[in-house]
Amino acid sequence: MSRQKIAVLGATGSIGQSTLDLISRNPESYEVGLLVANSNAQALADAALAVGAQHVVINDESKFAELKARLDGSGIGAAAGRQAVLDWCREPFDMLVSAMVGAAGLEPTYSAINAGSNVALANKESLVCAGRLVRGAVQKAGTALLPVDSEHNAIFQVFEHDNADQIEKIIVTASGGPFRTASFETMKKAGPAEALRHPNWEMGSRITIDSATMMNKAFEVIESLHLFPVETRQIEVLVHPQSLVHGMVQYSDGSLLAQMGPADMRVPIAHCLAYPKRMPVEGQRLDLATIGQLTFERPDPERFPSMRLVWDVIEQGDGAGTAFNGADEVAVAAFLKEEIGFLDIVGVVEDTLVRLNGQGLLAQPSTLADVLHIDGEARRVAREFIEAL
Repeated sequence: MSRQKIAVLGATGSIGQSTLDLISRNPESYEVGLLVANSNAQALADAALAVGAQHVVINDESKFAELKARLDGSGIGAAAGRQAVLDWCREPFDMLVSAMVGAAGLEPTYSAINAGSNVALANKESLVCAGRLVRGAVQKAGTALLPVDSEHNAIFQVFEHDNADQIEKIIVTASGGPFRTASFETMKKAGPAEALRHPNWEMGSRITIDSATMMNKAFEVIESLHLFPVETRQIEVLVHPQSLVHGMVQYSDGSLLAQMGPADMRVPIAHCLAYPKRMPVEGQRLDLATIGQLTFERPDPERFPSMRLVWDVIEQGDGAGTAFNGADEVAVAAFLKEEIGFLDIVGVVEDTLVRLNGQGLLAQPSTLADVLHIDGEARRVAREFIEAL
């Protein structure tokens, strides 16, 4: 049996590392054709050597000399720069794992789909910013787009496409983050150290902060509309602090199907890599008797205004989604530098949306260039609000 050729974008991040862990345990099934990282030359070289990657690309050109030196004599091809990333993503792979963080992952993912690669999608910005364009590219290329996010992967596993007309709603669960029960005063005073202290998951800094503001869940609501044949009214968000039930689907006969599993991203990644089959994943198994109980609650849109904003963003379309994400990326970066407070993050996002909408800049993008233009404007306006703060 021939091995699948895999590409991993964001190879040095948490999703990338979990993906490579699975591949290294199944060398008879997979070979690594490409690894891409942003700027960590040492981690990229170490990963490439560990899995015998054929090619690597580092986005930061200033790190190319270090990367080359670390790979000297290995026979692994190396390149650097944004254009090299895009060029390599135009090469077809059996599966490309899109795990770059932020809107920077949109163009490479879009290129990979157009090249005919199946995509395991962890880069939520691709759908938040350009869902219609991405779906159109998938349909045209005839490729598969498989969700890696634990919530969407869970829904995918229990979503009966043949019975889609019998689905009443899908339920996206959320941990609630570190401030689920915190007072406004605590949230107002919170710094990066407190916000990065996620109770259940180990993730990168941006997604951890987004979990704390529940912006991450707002993005996942938008993604759901592009991944599943449902309408806005059929999407519900429930806070589930144990993070063991990752997603549910409610059917018209009263059946509520749920996917459960440990808080281990290797589980949904393995599902995508092996789909439609399954692969063994070593690790924790759920012991329901020990767990004892599972609890659920509705998110508070007053304490987490992202849960209020998202419905307006959906109504406005991908242009608003692009600005929603771009402003958030800038605001989160400012918070991590302690330039703004925790509660200012969503405030900056909301103010940016209001201004851009007033200027008529949130029209539905028809090309990737339109998306990138709106993204740039959103970042510029968000920085202006941050400077004013």
